Amino acid sequence: MNYYFNKTMKGTFEDVIDKVTQGLKDEGFGILTEIDVQETLKKKLDVNFKKYRILGACNPPYAHKALQAEDKIGTMLPCNVIVQEIGEGVIEVAAVNPMASMQAVENEKLNEIANEITSMLKNVIEKL
Repeated sequence: MNYYFNKTMKGTFEDVIDKVTQGLKDEGFGILTEIDVQETLKKKLDVNFKKYRILGACNPPYAHKALQAEDKIGTMLPCNVIVQEIGEGVIEVAAVNPMASMQAVENEKLNEIANEITSMLKNVIEKL
């Protein structure tokens, strides 16, 4: 099982960020964190890096269910989605596969939640 699923598309980096954010919103996710890796690496290490953003997505009802089922599951939240420029006008979007991360946790209730979240995240990626 792959630990992520992805899609490559053409467009501007910011337009793809907007599409991903809207797609997540349509599936009930909000963005809790946004890390601009390019900016951070420049600031902290003075290195140039491609456009690369990590979006920490959360679906509150499902996060609540997961935390009730397994109180340490917060170590695996939120669900990360990356957007990176892999070429001029070519953008890749990849989302974590919750089923892959949940394999290490032996909790049947979490498997059901992870399966549903996996479907929702795949739907976001497929609709881009």
